[in-house]
Amino acid sequence: MPQPNIIFILIDDMGWRDVGCYGSSFYETPNLDRLASEGMRFTDAYAACPVCSPTRASILTGKYPARVGVTDYIGGKSRGKLIGAPYIDHLPLEEKSLARALKDGGYRTWHVGKWHLGKEPFWPEKHGFDVNVGGCAWGMPGQGYFSPWGIPTLKEGPEGEYLTDRLTDEAIKLIERNDGTPFYLNLDYYSVHIPIQAKEAYIEKYREKAKSLGLDWVKTFEEGEFFPSERKKDQQVVRRLLQSDAVYAAMVEILDENIGRLLQAVEQSGQADNTVVFFTSDNGGLATAESSPTCNAPLSEGKGWMYEGGTREPLIVKWPGMAQPGSVCRTPVTSPDFYPTVLEMAGLPLLPEQHVDGLSAVPLLRGEKAPEREAIYWHYPHYGNQGGTPGGSLRAGDYKLIEFFEDDRLELYNLADDIEEEHDLAPDEPERVKHLHRLLVDWRERVEAVLPSPNPDY
Repeated sequence: MPQPNIIFILIDDMGWRDVGCYGSSFYETPNLDRLASEGMRFTDAYAACPVCSPTRASILTGKYPARVGVTDYIGGKSRGKLIGAPYIDHLPLEEKSLARALKDGGYRTWHVGKWHLGKEPFWPEKHGFDVNVGGCAWGMPGQGYFSPWGIPTLKEGPEGEYLTDRLTDEAIKLIERNDGTPFYLNLDYYSVHIPIQAKEAYIEKYREKAKSLGLDWVKTFEEGEFFPSERKKDQQVVRRLLQSDAVYAAMVEILDENIGRLLQAVEQSGQADNTVVFFTSDNGGLATAESSPTCNAPLSEGKGWMYEGGTREPLIVKWPGMAQPGSVCRTPVTSPDFYPTVLEMAGLPLLPEQHVDGLSAVPLLRGEKAPEREAIYWHYPHYGNQGGTPGGSLRAGDYKLIEFFEDDRLELYNLADDIEEEHDLAPDEPERVKHLHRLLVDWRERVEAVLPSPNPDY
């Protein structure tokens, strides 16, 4: 069989419930819902970090962020009771990225969209990508989603051109001009990151929808505690209680519409039956700060937090002829798993010395049982901009342990019974807590995870 094309679509800040097939009744995502009906939908897929850059580094290296050294969004600095741990501000060139491995295996490699893994010496073309459209040090479109954007690696379009549309146009051009060589398209949209901006016609549609559903009369926000970080200590966490933001909903629909355009272009190229499509997000939905545009319920909290809302993501994989259409996988998977999965799909040798933390999901996609793993781990030794505090966590089976570094507090949840993480079992199961905490501490030692330090000025 010929090597398949690989399209990896990575969304910025999209929450687990932000897609129709994951339970959203307000946002409309017909193209993503159709993609799920044509492939496998994962219920327990995780980003390696509750913020963006570490997860992106993890996908491209097959390693946990703590092992790579990129543990916060690049450019982030935080102080509170603790001082956020030092971290590397770029994807090290010593890492053999997934793009470089695929390029060595005969693939064309294209990056389109957000990068946020370092300044120019560390841009995509230095990590094995033949083409870089729109990738730079930026973590968000600082001048907004309407042209002129000012992105140094993206030619300006007509005034007012919407960024998501343009990135899709660029990706489609690459597909249409390809000569039949297998390709890897890393399509990393800037959406749905702030600033929350969309086209007026779409916004009006959702304003009317919210009114028709009576959502404009429902309590939308709840003010909470003051932020634990020094920079925002005079501001309160504001939690969104339901999905009803018309502008955010419009952004989601525009994104879905563009993914539909991309998939149609693949069909028209005659390559649909030989093209694998991944769709996922880099961290949870923005639910507690910065206008709190979405709600991740029943998951707790969102971006920047150690709870499920910060890391559980939508994941859809269409693998024609291999993944059963409309199938659902409930086995937990995480960001480092993408690297060996893609290599195995491409028929290329695995590189276990590189993707040391990843397990191939190919058996799962074929409907088989995957090798069991001891646990999935997280390490976020920083204050999130959204109200979260430095911590670490692991998931072993149905159980999740969270350690909060400010006060060494440990919380334990059974996610099978309590996806909302409302019932802390730590007081009732001290032996399980002790065992899981030892696993977490041992793992941190193995990957040489850096911890935050006390703040002498606190």
